[in-house]
Amino acid sequence: MGYVDVAGLRTWHEVSGAGDPLVLLHGGFAGASSWGGQSPALVAAGWRVHIPERRGHAHTPDVAGPLTYELMAADTVAYLDQVVGRPAHLVGWSDGAVVGLIVAQQRPDLVDRLVLIGQYYNSAGKAPGGLLRLLEQPDDATMGFLRAEYDQVTPDGPDHFPVVYAKMLDMIGREPEIDLATLGTVPAPTLVLQGDRDEVTVEHSQAVVAALPNGRLAVLPGTHLLPIEAPQLVNALLVSFLRGDPPTLFTADGDA
Repeated sequence: MGYVDVAGLRTWHEVSGAGDPLVLLHGGFAGASSWGGQSPALVAAGWRVHIPERRGHAHTPDVAGPLTYELMAADTVAYLDQVVGRPAHLVGWSDGAVVGLIVAQQRPDLVDRLVLIGQYYNSAGKAPGGLLRLLEQPDDATMGFLRAEYDQVTPDGPDHFPVVYAKMLDMIGREPEIDLATLGTVPAPTLVLQGDRDEVTVEHSQAVVAALPNGRLAVLPGTHLLPIEAPQLVNALLVSFLRGDPPTLFTADGDA
């Protein structure tokens, strides 16, 4: 773990294991530690796991100007080109899923398989009473949760958190607004995974899968913290899908 220069951005990343590359993309206000329930299992399954932290998140410093998903996707493309150096599996959770989807649209040559966890891709997919409303009127417990790791590790210092918070709130309030009709440009086999009480409606995820050339859907019991709440179940799905294991098919008479 440590810093690498990625297109001029001092980027913190953690790398472990050996084998084909697998890149985990964290959610908003989070960092590499949020993947603690997945990284060891994926390393044990035989992948070299990369977890870069995006601009303004955890150990990676903020950059002047607004935050957008397009900018963070460009940072991720640069990381894949410069650090990973070959096509990789991408697994994105929450905001990281938006970043991963944009990367797969813009640079399909860099993405082997894609997993998108717990996220909507335009405002039509937002579940009622979701995260944005909580962020617009946060209580002390919410702010304490969001700041807990940031204040300890950010090179910008804890006093910078209100700046990042305002940027994130602005971004989440306006983005993403991806036209699902454009998802036909994503050739990578893609697993769309969500909890049954997630930030995204099941109907939206069904529409995403229908728009993807090679999409599959899994809906699990849980909430927006699915990789934390059900790590063993999530890990089993990730390993099976990323290995390319096909789903079992049954004929009408019950024969496999």
